[in-house]
Amino acid sequence: MAADISAADTTWMMVATALVLMMTIPGLALFYSGMVRKKNVLATMAQSLAAVTIISILWVAFGYSLVFVGGGPWLGTLDRRFLAGMTMDGVNPAAKTIPESLFMLYQMTFAIITVALVAGSVADRMRFSAYLMFSAGWFLFVYVPLAHWVWGGGFLGTMGVLDFAGGLVVHLSAGIGGLVAAKVIGRRHGYGTENLAPFDLSRAVMGTGLLWVGWFGFNGGSALAANSRRDGDHRDPSCSLRRRADLGSDRMDDPAQAVGARHDLGRGRGSWNDYAGERIRRAMARYRHRSDRGSGVLLGLYLAEAPFRV
Repeated sequence: MAADISAADTTWMMVATALVLMMTIPGLALFYSGMVRKKNVLATMAQSLAAVTIISILWVAFGYSLVFVGGGPWLGTLDRRFLAGMTMDGVNPAAKTIPESLFMLYQMTFAIITVALVAGSVADRMRFSAYLMFSAGWFLFVYVPLAHWVWGGGFLGTMGVLDFAGGLVVHLSAGIGGLVAAKVIGRRHGYGTENLAPFDLSRAVMGTGLLWVGWFGFNGGSALAANSRRDGDHRDPSCSLRRRADLGSDRMDDPAQAVGARHDLGRGRGSWNDYAGERIRRAMARYRHRSDRGSGVLLGLYLAEAPFRV
């Protein structure tokens, strides 16, 4: 497998790993701490740092193995517990051109930021010790199964569910987890009776900037490659996308199928832009023939839907 490892892919994925880690520390740490009261600034920053520490340990111990090793429908195996059997030149089937150790670290940064995102909903509401227990439990019972179902060959991935850069595994799960946690815990301590003005919004602005920069590693690194595959003198522009979409499996033979694209050119329907224009014209015609012309919301839905039906 050593001959298949690409130096360019490895270099880029090292940079992407650092960028995604930067999104948590100091990105999220600054972003969240700037919006809480002065007395909770250090505690809020410590929550982000604690997420990096505890999730790194749990990921190495069993998280990576349960998510990306083994193709069970619900969970993976513990064959890589504490990284047992991992070699310097070994690769994971999901990323065949970078070392498995680097793939493990990159996926670890995703797990870290997912847990750290939930901290924003429990600021001023949860003790630090309780947050540590919550983070460990949420990682074990929510993130690990969901990541395996979608990315690790679980039943959702087998059904065709695609998540290129964490929209489902990271953002949706963290958002729902944060909403549930905030609802269960209740209002912030001192809400309505104390001054809850943010300590320093400039910190939040700096954190936002770091998060935006980190997206280059978050989204760009999700292809798990620096460039496309070279076949002779030509490049396959969809190779990197296929690697992430089907995680090395053979269930998607057509690269365009990995993103749900339609081969309109091959079907004689013209270009994708022409097809989108036709959808918009149909939406306008359908609206003009409706009796309830005052329903502008429906027209807006038709127009918004047209390009995405391509």
